Formats: sequence, C-alpha cells, structure tokens
Amino acid sequence: MSKNVLIISASPRKGGNSDLLCDQFLKGAREAGHTAEKVFLPAHKINYCLGCGVCNTTHACVQKDDMAALLDKMVKADVIALATPVYFYSMDGQLKTFIDRTVPRYTEISGKDFYFILAAADTSKKNMTRTLEALRGFTEDCLDGAKEKGVIYGTGAWQKGEVKNTPAFEEAYRAGKNC
Repeated sequence: MSKNVLIISASPRKGGNSDLLCDQFLKGAREAGHTAEKVFLPAHKINYCLGCGVCNTTHACVQKDDMAALLDKMVKADVIALATPVYFYSMDGQLKTFIDRTVPRYTEISGKDFYFILAAADTSKKNMTRTLEALRGFTEDCLDGAKEKGVIYGTGAWQKGEVKNTPAFEEAYRAGKNC
C-alpha cells in the first residue's frame, strides 16, 4: 500500500549530514512506491511561536509565514521523518521552532508513523539521548496515536558528507524503503 511520506530536514546545511540521510530516506521511500517529499526547513520562512494562544481556539496561527502550508503537509502525511543535526546534545533551532509552531493543528497530526534521523560528530548514540527524548516528548506525549518506527543515528559525522561512510547512510535508505 502506497503511503504519503513527509521528510523534514532541519539541517542548516544543504547536503549536510542529516540532510544527506534525509535524501537516502527519500530515495528508499520513492523506490518502494510511496509518494514522498523532503522539506528543507531553512528554505522556508518559519517565525518563532509568539505564545499568544489565539490558535487554541481558532486552530490557525496569526502569523503569515510558510508554517500553515507545512502543517497541511503534516496532517496529510502517513509517515513523518524528523531529521536534525545534534547541537550541544539537542535538536537544532530550526526543528524546535518548527515543532513549536505545530500548536494550531497538532491534534490533527494523529495516527502517524514517525522516524527520527539524528546526525552528530559524537560517536556515541548514548549522547543523543536528550535529543531523542525531546522528539519523543513531542510525538509520544502530544500526538495521539503516534508510532515511533525507527531511529537513524548518523554518528561520527562532523564534516559535510562524512555520514556517507557510516552505517547510517544505508540504514536511512532501508528505513525509507520499509516505511
């Protein structure tokens, strides 16, 4: 059965390590016959959440930026991959801002399969625990029926492109193919 797959790349570097893992996931998903799209967050204007609370009743944000269209994509997706480089043991600012801005429609992002793609210079998966827990806090504690389907750890990748020489490169492809 063909699925609608959305890959969110929060890498600030086009072709950076987490972005390359997204490309592999995308390649696998498309080869499996799924409809798949990668969104490169830095190419979009996404303002910080104002915390104004208007969206709690209107289910629409007062800000006019690219987030409303991205929320539409999330709601329509069957599978969502969230990818980030790990900075100081957490997700980068682009992904955190994106997650914060899901508030107007987060109750509609239900029943989705989630994959997490993490890339870091550190060689220890253990040191990505905080990043993973923050992502799980969003999906497990805030989204009804979200199912974690896999985590891809792009460890030991500091310089742009180094992730190609790690097991994560093939793992990302296989995860996309099997999503």
